[in-house]
Amino acid sequence: MEDFASFSSGKNQPDLEQELKDAARKYDGKNESELIGDIYARAREGKRNGTLTNEQIDAFYAQISPMLDHAKRKKLQKLVLQLKNM
Repeated sequence: MEDFASFSSGKNQPDLEQELKDAARKYDGKNESELIGDIYARAREGKRNGTLTNEQIDAFYAQISPMLDHAKRKKLQKLVLQLKNM
């Protein structure tokens, strides 16, 4: 995951799948809190410098949430709300 904007740029499915595979390799071995911490830090920076919008956060959620189980989807929902309220 290079940035949140890539989730709202209209990438086709093969590109998205490859990007997600690359992100999975990058985070392999990290625990959930490290992953969430990295997402939060990237979002905080994007919000601070004006390159991240709430629409991009929504697009990120829409792309990722179908791949998660219920419990993880709820955690992502909570994170999305926090990011949008920054």
